[in-house]
Amino acid sequence: MTEIEDVDVVVLGGGINGCGTFRDLALQGLRVLLLERGDICEGASAASSRLMHGGLKYLETGEFRLVRESLVERNMLLSTAPHYVQPLECVVPVRSTWGGLVGSAARFFGLKARLDDRGHLITALGLALYDFYGRTLRSMPAHRMMRQARLRRLMPDLAPGITGAGLYYEGHITHAERLGLELVLDAEAANPRARAETHVDLLGATAGILSWRRAEGRVRQVRPRVVVNAGGAWIDAINGRLGLDSRLMGGSRGSHLIVDSPELLEALDGRMVYFGTPDGRVNLLYPFAGRVLIGATDIAQGDPDTARCSEEEDAYLISAVAEVFPRIPVRREQIVQRICGVRPLPRAGGEIGSVTRDHSIATLALPETAVPVHCLIGGKWTTFRAFSELAADRVLQDLGAPRQVSTTGLAIGGGRDFPRDASARRALAEALARRGGVSADRADVVLSRYGTRAGAYLDGLAGRGETPLASLPDFAREEIVHIAETERVGGIEDLLRRRTLIALTGRDSPAVRAEIAAILTLRKTRQTA
Repeated sequence: MTEIEDVDVVVLGGGINGCGTFRDLALQGLRVLLLERGDICEGASAASSRLMHGGLKYLETGEFRLVRESLVERNMLLSTAPHYVQPLECVVPVRSTWGGLVGSAARFFGLKARLDDRGHLITALGLALYDFYGRTLRSMPAHRMMRQARLRRLMPDLAPGITGAGLYYEGHITHAERLGLELVLDAEAANPRARAETHVDLLGATAGILSWRRAEGRVRQVRPRVVVNAGGAWIDAINGRLGLDSRLMGGSRGSHLIVDSPELLEALDGRMVYFGTPDGRVNLLYPFAGRVLIGATDIAQGDPDTARCSEEEDAYLISAVAEVFPRIPVRREQIVQRICGVRPLPRAGGEIGSVTRDHSIATLALPETAVPVHCLIGGKWTTFRAFSELAADRVLQDLGAPRQVSTTGLAIGGGRDFPRDASARRALAEALARRGGVSADRADVVLSRYGTRAGAYLDGLAGRGETPLASLPDFAREEIVHIAETERVGGIEDLLRRRTLIALTGRDSPAVRAEIAAILTLRKTRQTA
């Protein structure tokens, strides 16, 4: 007979909102189980624009609460996750002085209007308001406006029709998937009664008991007092597994391209260009891990499992770049990776681009029980902590339990004690180098990948140094083994696509796969010997 595990909360879904909620609940000392059908942050959380931003465009639709919350959370992440979240200078090109005033006013009052031009004045007003809302915990410079002559000296390759720009700062995340993983690892380290299970299949629910199993494993059962459905675009499908008929979600497909264009990378000079296109959309491109990230589309998507970046989206994003850098064409052969995900938006009528990106919670109940099922709808990477706090407080209210710990300002994973200036970072890299028997430059690379968690890896080397991979010399054999042993790797795809940036930056090759697969196989053989 299958033993039934009693827990306080089951969190269904290991995207960023699920990971954040799992951590928050674990810190309250609860018995909490997270179930994820794939890998941590495998779905839409791995397919975002990888920005920690307030959402400048949301000012146009009057979503001031969302912008204010996002900016506070962005500023907080710069200090709680400084190993992955870093400042990014952004350029908003303008082509006129007065453009967009009428359209912006109409959208502000909820009227339908297309914005195909955002001029100098409306951009300056928007950035000033953005600075005002972002004043809490601010650690980056305020915006400034720039006329054409000065802008040309800064970025000479911009399109001739661009007459000026607004310059401001956002945060970008160098490795989103790892930040989600660190939330899970932090939760389990803080609370032995918190556990995350990945690569599992949710089978269903009967009389308040959820059944699940690992691949080719035995059926397990759990009886929760509360369920949190953090399945993102899959929320309705998960509810169906639980025996609930819901129509909560109305997903939007967002596609991005990663391109290898040294000329475009040089033209950007470390900055993001955030620009409007003639169709009224706002797009972006910025340097990412030696490549250029271009985004994003916004297309209604039914089944999230069928979402793919289409040839039409390729063409759209390539043409969007030509709007701002006409002399630096992006060619299809330069595309090294396409990333595509479905935003977990609420079901709504009208244009998909006008649907709110704010978060909300819809509460149902497991069939024939009073067990609440809290469905986390919407949200964005930047606000995951605030959304998780809201969800956790709802759960604590259900359980009649007080909040024990606040996540406000709480460091994440390798962000703990991460150096905040260049000299402190160099000193730490040199100290880590001595402990691991590697060069200071190599220690700095490892520090950039894993934050202060790099110390555990380099200490494990015991001064013996590393063995570089033949197919990818900037990774070491020992590094791959350490990831496999300590970071819940379910297979080679987890390692190539989410624990590292190998696949995302287009360095996934047959030779790389063969070498890493051999390392994983040898490790597994030794474990079972």
